[in-house]
Amino acid sequence: MVRLSKAFAIAVLAAAAAAAAGIGSIASDPVEGAVIYAAAEATDDAAPAASDERKVRYYRNPMGLPDISPVPKKDSMGMDYIPVYEEDVAAPAGTVRIGPEKTQRAGVRTAPVERRDLVRTIRGAGTVTVDEARVALVTARFDGFVERLDVRTTGGTVAAGEPLLTTWIESDELLRKQADYLSALSRGGRDVERAASNLRLFGISNAVIAEMARTRTPARVVTFEAPVGGTVLEKPSLDGMRFAAGDTLFRIADLSSLWVIAEIAEQDLALVRPGQTAQLSMPAMPGEPRAAIVDFVYPDIAMTTRSGRVRLVVPNPDGDLKPGHFVRVDIGAPVGDEPALAVPAASVIDDGTRQVVFVARGNGLFEPRDVRLGARAGADVEIREGLAAGEEIVTSGIFLIDAESNLQAALSAFTAEQVAP
Repeated sequence: MVRLSKAFAIAVLAAAAAAAAGIGSIASDPVEGAVIYAAAEATDDAAPAASDERKVRYYRNPMGLPDISPVPKKDSMGMDYIPVYEEDVAAPAGTVRIGPEKTQRAGVRTAPVERRDLVRTIRGAGTVTVDEARVALVTARFDGFVERLDVRTTGGTVAAGEPLLTTWIESDELLRKQADYLSALSRGGRDVERAASNLRLFGISNAVIAEMARTRTPARVVTFEAPVGGTVLEKPSLDGMRFAAGDTLFRIADLSSLWVIAEIAEQDLALVRPGQTAQLSMPAMPGEPRAAIVDFVYPDIAMTTRSGRVRLVVPNPDGDLKPGHFVRVDIGAPVGDEPALAVPAASVIDDGTRQVVFVARGNGLFEPRDVRLGARAGADVEIREGLAAGEEIVTSGIFLIDAESNLQAALSAFTAEQVAP
């Protein structure tokens, strides 16, 4: 006679209803899982004992009822009892044994536990901006007037050394420095170089100084040239405009390399470091993502968005990227400084209170092992405790093994509860 609890009786009724409806599933509860799982297997596994050379230990009820028999028989509905073989039962404590046919049918796969470089993808959004290190200002160092503009439009490109504008000098101080230089030329000696250096402080080029030395006359007209090649971003200068010392006449930037200022969530910012690679995608420019490099992580956090800023450098040799473009940023951030013990995240059963993997022990034996998880990186998860490198774990079909483990535990409990008539 078998003693049944009230909960088990409810499970039996549920299994019977499921069988009548043609439904079978695997549950996580050891007893209820055994009942329901058995119903699902009834039509697949039922077979006479004589057709299998393996040693049968007993036969169990096809509906999962706590009823076993030492000989083949049928239940009240005419269904054959399911044989339970010695190798399926006689497993070491803490393990579950599953036959090769069942593991093959369920697609059970194993893989070794390995140490690997875990790389987590950090996502953010940003804006393309000008590289501040590639911006040059053309600034007046004396008072004067714009006599002629050689570059008249904003957005045009200029080459290094190309004339930008010609100016008329209206600075009494600069005119005095020119007179000092001409006077030093007539005297000779070391005063000549000192006077020439004073002219360079006003932005007078060596070519203009050499022309003054040749003609022995002061220069009243000075041409400004582009200090770098690039794109004209600002051109406040106009023909005939008066300017003063310190006024910006042109702003030029080299756009062959740009910055991206990206916003990264506060909780992810600690993983981002200079030198990491990133992929940029732009709605305005669909196609292959662009490669970029993390250049700098800003030291502040925005109070409103709880995000930090990251600066990336992206090459722009064709000039198709424009300052102001919106971009999506994916940064490959390594998890830890050294390779970590990792397994596929799909191989871990997590019920909210514990995490378990199944270790393959060979010969159809599987051991459920509690593990402590670390960081997740894509499809992998770090293992902090519970496994060693080289151990084989189940990576596919883990729910069948979990259900079979519960089923065998339940059947062992049933047989232990049998009492002699």
